[in-house]
Amino acid sequence: MNTSTITLDTVVQTSAAERHQAVTREPVWVKWLLIVLGLGWFAALLLLPLATVFIQALSPGLVFFWHAISEPDALSALGLTALVTLCSVPLNLLFGLAAAWAIARFRFPGRQLLITIIDLPFSVSPVIAGLMFVLMFGSRGWFGDWLSEHDIKIIFATPGIILATTFITVPFVVRELLPQMEARGPEEEEAAIMLGASGLQMFWRVTLPGIRWSLMYGVLLCTARAVGEFGAVSVVSGHIRGQTNTLPLHIEILYNEYQTGAAFAVASLLALFGIFTLLGETLLARLRGQPTKSH
Repeated sequence: MNTSTITLDTVVQTSAAERHQAVTREPVWVKWLLIVLGLGWFAALLLLPLATVFIQALSPGLVFFWHAISEPDALSALGLTALVTLCSVPLNLLFGLAAAWAIARFRFPGRQLLITIIDLPFSVSPVIAGLMFVLMFGSRGWFGDWLSEHDIKIIFATPGIILATTFITVPFVVRELLPQMEARGPEEEEAAIMLGASGLQMFWRVTLPGIRWSLMYGVLLCTARAVGEFGAVSVVSGHIRGQTNTLPLHIEILYNEYQTGAAFAVASLLALFGIFTLLGETLLARLRGQPTKSH
């Protein structure tokens, strides 16, 4: 009786597996058609434009390329881009940790509203975001008179660029942390507290090791967006050459002045940063999928 039951179960499982393979198996020509279409689309929209940037940047020669990326306005734009990124990313790191912790661990009035506000930069055009800051901190804005009286300049200055970039990059860290923190639950943290750990010890030894890959991935995406942000920064910067131009704005000015070679040379720096960002994402995804080693 047991042998018959085992045989019947084996037949049923085999039949189910065969039916699954029959449903999911596609003809060879369909498989290769999808592969060719996918690779062709990828090459046309990503590889070809990327290759064009480097070809145009290097075609005038290495001497011209070096001059284009080392002249004072380009160095000023590079320095401002680095400064804005170094300010906005840590701010979003701190806010992202706090917001993800609050949303994942507590239920409070306005929780869903907070989630909606965090997603606001995804749904609002960056240009509109820049205009919001102009209406708030511009010379004719809500706080314009007070800022003028105290000689504080935000719009058409570095603080406005940092504010706009920070606003645009708000969701990235939160959205990477929130799903993992909700999936992990609070049990390990509660156990650490019951065993006598302080809040800081619980965070460093329990919470942070569990979310480290999501945290690094969110910081990486936040950094990439901060470096390449154009729309909001364009509105609040004033396009003051050598002072408030980030790399994307400097590229736009060079291109509009028909300095095509110089524009592509500077654009290649952003392209290289994008490539390294993709490599970093791939590395983090691979490390994230590896099992944790036991000691």
